[in-house]
Amino acid sequence: MTPTTTRARLRRRVSRLPLRVRLVAGFSATMFLVLTAAGAFVYWRVQFALDRQLDGDLTSATQLVTPHVQADGSVAPRAGNVVGNELYQVLDSRGRVLSASPTMTGRSLASPTTLAEAREGPVIKDVGLLLPTTRNPLRIEASRLPGAANQQAAVLVVAVRRDHRDEALLELLAQLAVAGLGALLVTAVVGDQLARFALRPVEHYRAQAADIVGGATGVRLEVPPGRDDEVTRLGDTLNAMLEALEEAVERERRFVNDASHELRTPLTLLTTRVQLARRRTRTVAEHEAVLAEIETDVVRLVQLADHLLDVGHDRRVDEGGCDLAAVAAAEVARRNAVARATGHGGSAVALTTHEAPVALSEAAAGQLVGNLLDNALKHGAAPVRVAVDRIGGWGRLVVTDAGPGMDAELLATATRRFTRAATSRSREGFGLGLSLVEALVTRAGGELRLCSGGHHQRYGAPPPASPSTASSPTATEVPCTHDGAMTVTVLLPAD
Repeated sequence: MTPTTTRARLRRRVSRLPLRVRLVAGFSATMFLVLTAAGAFVYWRVQFALDRQLDGDLTSATQLVTPHVQADGSVAPRAGNVVGNELYQVLDSRGRVLSASPTMTGRSLASPTTLAEAREGPVIKDVGLLLPTTRNPLRIEASRLPGAANQQAAVLVVAVRRDHRDEALLELLAQLAVAGLGALLVTAVVGDQLARFALRPVEHYRAQAADIVGGATGVRLEVPPGRDDEVTRLGDTLNAMLEALEEAVERERRFVNDASHELRTPLTLLTTRVQLARRRTRTVAEHEAVLAEIETDVVRLVQLADHLLDVGHDRRVDEGGCDLAAVAAAEVARRNAVARATGHGGSAVALTTHEAPVALSEAAAGQLVGNLLDNALKHGAAPVRVAVDRIGGWGRLVVTDAGPGMDAELLATATRRFTRAATSRSREGFGLGLSLVEALVTRAGGELRLCSGGHHQRYGAPPPASPSTASSPTATEVPCTHDGAMTVTVLLPAD
């Protein structure tokens, strides 16, 4: 097994542990490293201080004994009272002991390597280990004797006992180990409690999320007020996500219900026509008549599906802009041409325009104007008038007709999908045009107004004017300048 495979397997095992366990383990490991480094530093400083004291004693002993060492390696007889308490050995160039203090007879304390180093300068070494403990621990200093090249005595080795120094260091190690383990245990317990406390809101969020998964509606995570940390920000974000999801689900549910309701009628008619056509034998002409009726129903279903796709497709407004006046002129010209071709020239649309560049793509603007014209032509009455101009920082489109209009209750719900007046149920259409118009205007940052019989209804939430147009009126400050006829006004940000 390669080291890479071993590390990957270890990471997988660690990742399976609970988050709290991983946090405590990481915290404890970090504290272990910190405590170990701190203990090592304290131990080094204490050892350095004790060794420096012993080194001072060694230097003093070397200076005391050296003058009394004779050329043959012996110590002057009259020096006994001076060096009697010192531990020393006098060695020749091969490391043989020539003379020594009474307790230092025997083998040389200096190794061949130490002897070689001593010829270059004083060398301080430890004899015996701290751990495991040694019976006779010493600290020695080996130095070259004066005139070593011309005499038998070459190296002087003096020693001091390390018993008290080693005892102090062992006691320090024991205290550091006990204190470190105690501190590590305390930090692990405290870290565990802190991790539990920090993760408690997350566990609470998880339990509430489980309730939501189980079917609970309207549930929101309990975020403590007045706090701004990672967990509370997570709770706020999750609550915003839940609201968005619930709105999306409700919107889709409403869309499906409304679509099902609208599709039921044409599908029922289509099924009924097919059943009636199969009840008896019919001529070719009768079959063609039935097929024509079925084709009408199918075309209506296709149109309904197209409208549903337009309304349900959440596409962004294209970047760029267009001249709203030019788009309106093209849409009006197209419908006037159809009116003339079908002999309904009296229902032609009157147009008044001034240049009005707006922050809306040409395709989206054409869809917006087209839906408003179709609504006016289908549900209103001639004359239908269209006016485009610019007021302040807004492009304005106004479509009026002489039809019955809408009452105040219908104005408040006119942009909902499939909303239609009772008098319009027998006419073509699906009640989706104004919903699509509102979506386009709102996404562009504009405002849609529906006015009839002195009642006014506004849709959309346009942003405040930019600094460059601060002197221009906002959309809500643009007044309605029309009579009580059915009027649709669209305000779009100027490009």
